[in-house]
Amino acid sequence: MPNTARLRAAALTAASMVVSAALLAGCSDDSGDGSGNGSGDGEDLTSQELDWKDCPAPSEAEGGGTAPSPLPDGDEWQCAGMKAPLDWDDPGGDTIDLALIRAQSSGPADRRIGSLVFNFGGPGGSGVTTLPAFGQDYAKLRTRYDLVSFDPRGVGRSAPVECLDDKQLDAYFQQDATPDDAAERRELVDHTEDFNAACEKHSKRVLPHVATTDAARDMDLMRQVLGDDKLHYFGISYGTELGGVYAHLFPKNVGRAVFDAVVDPTQTPEQGSLGQAKGFELALDNYAEDCVSKVEECPVGDSAQNVKDRIARLLKDLDRKPIPGIFPRELTQTAATGGIAQALYSKDFWEYLTEGLVQAYDGDGRVLMALSDSLNGRDENGRYSNITAANVAINCADDKPRYDPAYVEGKLPEFRKASPVFGDYLAWSMIGCTDWPVPGAADHPDVGASGAAPILVIGNTGDPATPYEGAARMADALGRNVGVELTYRGQGHGAYDSGNACVRNAVHGYLLDGKVPPDGTVCS
Repeated sequence: MPNTARLRAAALTAASMVVSAALLAGCSDDSGDGSGNGSGDGEDLTSQELDWKDCPAPSEAEGGGTAPSPLPDGDEWQCAGMKAPLDWDDPGGDTIDLALIRAQSSGPADRRIGSLVFNFGGPGGSGVTTLPAFGQDYAKLRTRYDLVSFDPRGVGRSAPVECLDDKQLDAYFQQDATPDDAAERRELVDHTEDFNAACEKHSKRVLPHVATTDAARDMDLMRQVLGDDKLHYFGISYGTELGGVYAHLFPKNVGRAVFDAVVDPTQTPEQGSLGQAKGFELALDNYAEDCVSKVEECPVGDSAQNVKDRIARLLKDLDRKPIPGIFPRELTQTAATGGIAQALYSKDFWEYLTEGLVQAYDGDGRVLMALSDSLNGRDENGRYSNITAANVAINCADDKPRYDPAYVEGKLPEFRKASPVFGDYLAWSMIGCTDWPVPGAADHPDVGASGAAPILVIGNTGDPATPYEGAARMADALGRNVGVELTYRGQGHGAYDSGNACVRNAVHGYLLDGKVPPDGTVCS
């Protein structure tokens, strides 16, 4: 199925900008791909100097658009390229270029702590486009840090993984991702095999080198090139997994770090997909209950159960007969399911979900398709970022298990019980790595980080994509006196960007002043 269903750690990054533009309305390509072909020739990459310049417009792989606007105080965003080994087992061999972005600290020089490195998730999200899109949210952190983010290897402008072109991706995302019979199952398998073969054809050189452990080593090189003794880090969604792997590999180099919207590091891909099915079902429950609790009548149902029943019927109807979407494409069952899932990432999107459902009941699928497009990295001009290709490549490099269709069929009852709406969608996503050309590394990441500095781990009780239970498991796995858990009783994917004062005060207290909140703190 469309592998973006396996965005088991997807963050609401610049995709939200795509949704807003598409909903209100109804890029620039760059030839630089960061692939590099030079040889390190024994060069000490830790001594390289970054050539910071005004940022160009994002490449198509980064999502397109215009160069980032100046910061509120008039300062410009700056971009640079950093050389890193293509193969960390051969650090003196060929190199690739990693794209970086920064906003220099706005505070007094004698108060500057260092750089604060962000990863916003995916895997596959471009940090170079996401940080400026949401940079104002981190203005207070900028008073003592240079804010820095990057496109991880395989992503955006950093040796991007390439698979299908835009036209092929349109067809790929129109397929039926929840097969009902043998013919549909064969078609789904064929589409998946074709996608994976295209990735191997176009990106064979980089596919073996895009694992999370590779990105973690890149971050330690980045720390040194930026001139920091410790890595100060803010990881969101998949960024928490990357941060945990970094802490495991380099525990003594961990500075002040925050993990928000936390991936459960103890789960296999199957367990993660099943947990996500439960998480999205919970978020759908919360949306339905919120809709019918309004003073005015809920336009999509007269009770929470009625809302969910009508959504389930809509999806079945779309499986039989799609409706017009964004011309010339149709809103299929798969696209509608993806659109609903995207809207559940943030309570701010619930109004779009209501609008999209009302329109779909009247035979108009444009809003739900716009939401689905944002999940898949498609802009209103029909151009795709490389988030799907990168997401699949990184997940398949990380995840050792390979699930075939027969195994998935045996698991369908369990997934359907977890979520009548999302169960099939997430179960069938597990075949994405079945015939991947590169073996996966492990059943789950190792994040044990004995001896590291405290890491603040924030779980949101209403998080659909990284269910709340994962935060406690991450804190435990990091080790005694390392993982410090904070609970946010809220909705949506992540906590800091909810604006909750309690969460923000805890994060600011640690990152800015070194004050670790008590383990078990609860914010409502």
